Amino acid sequence: MQPTTAWQAMAQRPLSFLTSSWPWRSLAYLSGGVVVGAAAVLVFALGLAAGLALLVVLIGVAPLVGMVLVSTLVARVERRRLRLVDLDHLPDPHRAPDGPGLRAWMATRLKEQVTWRELMFTLLSAAALWWMDLMVLGFSFGIPATTIATTDRDTWPWTVFGAIVLLASPYTVTSWAGARAAMARTFLAPRDKELGEELREVRASQSRLLDAFDAERVRIERDLHDGAQQRLVSLGMTLGLMRLEVPEDSAQADLLTQAEAQLSTAHQELRALIRGLNPPVLADHGLVAAIEDYAGRFPIPVTVDLRLPERLPRKLETTMYYLINEAMTNIAKHSGAGSAQVRGRYHSDLLILDITDDGHGGVDPEAGSGVTGLADRVMALDGRMRVSSPVGGPTLLHVEVPCRFA
Repeated sequence: MQPTTAWQAMAQRPLSFLTSSWPWRSLAYLSGGVVVGAAAVLVFALGLAAGLALLVVLIGVAPLVGMVLVSTLVARVERRRLRLVDLDHLPDPHRAPDGPGLRAWMATRLKEQVTWRELMFTLLSAAALWWMDLMVLGFSFGIPATTIATTDRDTWPWTVFGAIVLLASPYTVTSWAGARAAMARTFLAPRDKELGEELREVRASQSRLLDAFDAERVRIERDLHDGAQQRLVSLGMTLGLMRLEVPEDSAQADLLTQAEAQLSTAHQELRALIRGLNPPVLADHGLVAAIEDYAGRFPIPVTVDLRLPERLPRKLETTMYYLINEAMTNIAKHSGAGSAQVRGRYHSDLLILDITDDGHGGVDPEAGSGVTGLADRVMALDGRMRVSSPVGGPTLLHVEVPCRFA
């Protein structure tokens, strides 16, 4: 799967990234940010001035109307511009006005929380962001242009410095573009209560399916433990009693030995299956201990680097365990990897998980791989999952899931 953000492209393909379209997309995003920010300052100032001029007639409403009009327009443009560096569509969370006309439109907008977030983003963009865009562009291209244009015998060290800055400019520009886009998405992305009714029902349905899956998994684990496993134990005792009645050097003794070996293998496989369905270490010690235990039994070396401030909520903890478990199973079966890594962090109410391997890559979710099932699990938790897997590797599975501790 191709990277869907400029950051992913830069992080996973630092060399081929230079020949891709992402540096140019990042440059266009920042250049557009300068233009949009400067225009926002101008329009904002004009709108505020006009509102103050009409203050006496409209009793203080006009300045507010002007600011809202400008901020919603800036937010709409920014949502479109985000597609330059983040291919994920950012939906417009505004709902339809309650009635026709400007008054109904304004009444609806002023009641929406997203309007005030857009206003905050517009103020931030006008006061700082576009200046920072301009500074990054000036540093990346203005300094090299100045030093190269004034090259002489005494200033050659500055020329070398300018050349180095110019060579690093794709990474400088893309880094700031990614950070700026993440900030914009934080302000402009819809919250749960701002989603459409149909989308809320879909997510609720996904959550119910996930709960039903967990309940069914627990039931199967209990039935296997109390049913099939106990029958295998009883069968082992019966075979032991039969051995007491059979001479040791007879053909029947050899058959009993084979039966006991097969029974032992079946018992071990069943125990492993039960432990996989509901691992005691997960319930007793949490996600970090459970993943470390699983990695210790994995057929290839796995580095586990999970740093969490405390235990996750039960539902999230269980889902993340089986997501990592399934992702690692896919690595063992299909990747041809010699090593893998599981890395997790908690930051700003967000659980961020990266699973990497050094296999041959080429993962294609469209071909019906196990990645589709992983994505469904993440979506049920209102999260995002991205896969970067160029042919030849490495493969990165990046997961972001909202997480709030009680």
